[in-house]
Amino acid sequence: MTRTRTAVRGLAVAAAIAVALAVPLPATAVAQTAPAPAAVTDTSTTGTTASRTALPRPTGPFAVGRDSLHLVDESRKDPWVPTANARELMLSLYYPARAASGRTAPYTSTEEARLLLEAFQVDASAAAVSATRAYARTGAQPVGGRFPLVVLSPGFTAPRSTLTHLAEDLASRGYVVATVDHAYESAGTAFPGGRILTCVACEQTQEPESGKVIAEVRAKDLSFVLDRLVGPRAAWRHSGLIDARRIGMGGHSIGGAATVAVMNSDRRVRAGMNMDGGIQVMPEGLGGRPFLLLGTQRSAQPEDPYTWGSAWPRFEGWKRWLTVAGSGHFTFTDVPVLFDQLGVDDPGATISGQRAAQITRAYIAAYFDRHLRGTAQPLLDGPTPAHPEVGFHRP
Repeated sequence: MTRTRTAVRGLAVAAAIAVALAVPLPATAVAQTAPAPAAVTDTSTTGTTASRTALPRPTGPFAVGRDSLHLVDESRKDPWVPTANARELMLSLYYPARAASGRTAPYTSTEEARLLLEAFQVDASAAAVSATRAYARTGAQPVGGRFPLVVLSPGFTAPRSTLTHLAEDLASRGYVVATVDHAYESAGTAFPGGRILTCVACEQTQEPESGKVIAEVRAKDLSFVLDRLVGPRAAWRHSGLIDARRIGMGGHSIGGAATVAVMNSDRRVRAGMNMDGGIQVMPEGLGGRPFLLLGTQRSAQPEDPYTWGSAWPRFEGWKRWLTVAGSGHFTFTDVPVLFDQLGVDDPGATISGQRAAQITRAYIAAYFDRHLRGTAQPLLDGPTPAHPEVGFHRP
């Protein structure tokens, strides 16, 4: 199928909104990913061929299972819709699984895909996005053993599905990964009972301090997630897979900002990372725990638009500040992978979706391998010819 490439009308706007909330502005050798195909030929239902988008194949040795989990924190009212009473979260849980077990998991629902495309003002097929070829399987039998846990929080307005390729890849390498949707903070997320919750918070976060408020709300959400995934209150049927002594956390945009806030108060998180999110809550008392900053070249500008420079001295343990040439705010998510295949251009990013996925997976996996598994990772020691786009910023 031939697609005519069109420029994104709303992606730059969506990025500006997300960055404004996540950034205080006015208004071992790592395996390479196989190239993502432009389209996958699917004859599974009608006997006729149709093209659909596809994520890059996971690079680790394990097949990947996926569960969904609905969590309700009865101790807190929802901050955006108080009449909703309890705070609700939706999780996707990815885990190392036995091959050939389970059934294909959908990428997302058509309605969730429609709302995301609408938020970005992208003229593309919601059905095509919802049918994106992913690799996790529901009902898959887990492999034996205990694995590190990585919790990922998406950017403001972005659903957890936008972190799928990273989550699948980490799970294939031997991690349990939880991606989290925070109620009323995404363009649209399906919750039990046929409910689609949209971004009510978008209407209430216009003030300069809004990013800090969101980060602090999410910090409470993410600590609650840990309460329900490990320990005596574990709510997930496969919680025995998780090694509670090896927990990492990170996210995109405000999800990365929230990771700092969590680590200020929750000692269970051993390693944190931030993908292109400004730091709204300054690091305090991390106790030498490591932190990774992975962002656009804009993060290293002298005017310190992301506040990474201000926060840098407060990261007292192992730390890296990496910039990726040609990247945009959504480079570290599924967005460029999908949009390249849909024929949509992001004028703010020149790096391809395939290359963006390779870099994101390589450096984040190396980081968690080093700090949750204790394996040497030369990739994190300095620039490499294999990744010339990645710069090591040393303020």
